[in-house]
Amino acid sequence: MGKTLLHDETIPTAPSVDPAEIDKFRAMAADWWSDRGKFAPLHKFNPTRLTFIRDKARSHFALSAPDQLPLQGLSVIDIGCGGGLVSEPLARMGARVTGLDAGDANIKAAMVHAEGAGLEIDYRVGAVEGLLAEGERTYDLVLSLEVVEHVIDPARFLADCARLVRPGGLLILATLNRTARAFALAIVGAERVLRWLPPGTHDWSKFVTPAEARAALSASGLDVEDPIGVSYSPLADRWSVSSDTGVNYMMCASRPA
Repeated sequence: MGKTLLHDETIPTAPSVDPAEIDKFRAMAADWWSDRGKFAPLHKFNPTRLTFIRDKARSHFALSAPDQLPLQGLSVIDIGCGGGLVSEPLARMGARVTGLDAGDANIKAAMVHAEGAGLEIDYRVGAVEGLLAEGERTYDLVLSLEVVEHVIDPARFLADCARLVRPGGLLILATLNRTARAFALAIVGAERVLRWLPPGTHDWSKFVTPAEARAALSASGLDVEDPIGVSYSPLADRWSVSSDTGVNYMMCASRPA
């Protein structure tokens, strides 16, 4: 099983960590791997973002690994990995994965599940600031998926994530846009009406616009691409990439070699 950075503290003390946010997800940790539980929306969303990550990484790094191990040899850190819903598939694709989360129960759930699946993943309890303070190495691929909207200082958090990107490396961000439509769909619709997520999971005021994300990443020395939208089709009951960034979006940024 993977190692942890912290053993005695249940919530790491760091500027980006909001204990109230961590407690929300700690309470749901046991449900991570149930596709009918509280994280069912992430299970439904996962194929779309995993396909995007795989294809973008293969293109950016010009990978020619076999299809069954498309990310073979790539070093990846999944920041805010939760129960490992992205870390595990990437490990199966051949990547060397480090999963980082501030919630100890999330990491415990992830470690147990990975061990049962026979996967080697370096899971750690902690925050990005802690890694940087300990002189953590840089990575080929840095992921921050549905995390930045839960931190106290998004700009600082993104700057710290960017510091983990090696020269020539890639960062992929996925989050929610701070628009009226995002409030209507992600909070009123998903939380209060459809009950896809527990009410209070998101705070609309913490949503990050593409312009804000671009500014933070550009200031950190990364070349930022235009965002890609991710949209849900109620009729097809599936997610897909799109040109609509009004609610969910993904953004890629690379550090010049």
